[in-house]
Amino acid sequence: MTPPGRGSAVVTGAARGLGRAVAAALHADGWSVLLTDLDAAAVAAAAVPFGGWSAPLDVRDEEACVEIAATAARRGGLGLWVNNAGILVTGPAWEHDGPTRRRVLDVNALGAMNGTLAALSVMRGQGYGHVLNIVSLAGLIAAPGETVYAASKHALLAFSLGTLSDLRMAGYRRVHVSCLCPDGIWTPMLHDRLDDPGALASFTGSMLTPERVAARAVRLARHPRPVVSLPRWRGVQVRLLDTLPRLAIGLTPLVQAVGRAGQLRQRRRAAPPGRG
Repeated sequence: MTPPGRGSAVVTGAARGLGRAVAAALHADGWSVLLTDLDAAAVAAAAVPFGGWSAPLDVRDEEACVEIAATAARRGGLGLWVNNAGILVTGPAWEHDGPTRRRVLDVNALGAMNGTLAALSVMRGQGYGHVLNIVSLAGLIAAPGETVYAASKHALLAFSLGTLSDLRMAGYRRVHVSCLCPDGIWTPMLHDRLDDPGALASFTGSMLTPERVAARAVRLARHPRPVVSLPRWRGVQVRLLDTLPRLAIGLTPLVQAVGRAGQLRQRRRAAPPGRG
């Protein structure tokens, strides 16, 4: 268990969307939160209601992550690091060029690895701490249309669980790594995807609000667990399909139909009153 208010918390990709919601929820729960983002001006503005503590951070920069961890540690110790920064590309893998594939892996997988290892360099020394990685359900199953994104999230899940095992083998009992795997979240990442056939998988289940996911992140910060899906039933569903790849691939036409219906449903929900 990681008690609330124990030292400082770092959230990456916190200028908007889920990252900002997580920072707000942690602040309300008593954490001193350092908001970080590639967009320095946006994250500075986002941090104002939560004490104004912010810093620019490109998670692809290993040394910059180390500096952020050291900065956070100076304010009562680094209790929590949330790897939230991520990017989404959709469409068949063969439509993405090498730089695009590399960028997705650099941010979603290697960037989160950089953050995790920077945080652990502090946490192992102080004897406690918690790294919380926002993975997505795409880390539990290969999402059609989001292949490169899903590959990056699979890599992050494997890295997280393997690192947690490494910590335990090395005798660290109070240093934790958790993975939160939410369904599709209605954030700017999906706002322009309502007509995107490559994003259908993100609309096949429960479209979550950032606030709901942030509330679950706070609970997970208090009570670490290796993997948590949100909602739980979707985690069970995709894990079952992952064990039956032939069935999962055979259901692709159904996934397309359900996803398109989800996009249309979300379009109606998002339409201004009197429109749609």
